[in-house]
Amino acid sequence: MNAVASPVSVSILDREYQIACPPEERPGLIAAAAYLDGKMREVRNAARSATADRIAVLAALNVVHELLELKRALGGRVSAAFADAR
Repeated sequence: MNAVASPVSVSILDREYQIACPPEERPGLIAAAAYLDGKMREVRNAARSATADRIAVLAALNVVHELLELKRALGGRVSAAFADAR
């Protein structure tokens, strides 16, 4: 049985977010937030005049592109690995 979700504070691009998360998923959420923060900073540094919305969309596109390339390289085994992890 999963424990009750509790708020986790993460910082992304200098903004704090409180996200409800079960204790067993906390390390993954913190790692994901740190990864996203890094990607958003890369985009912001490359396009200084971009709005926060544009930075978020471009960072999301970069992350999805990485995921799709990984899935292609592994021949679809990534989907199976994600399913097994749940």
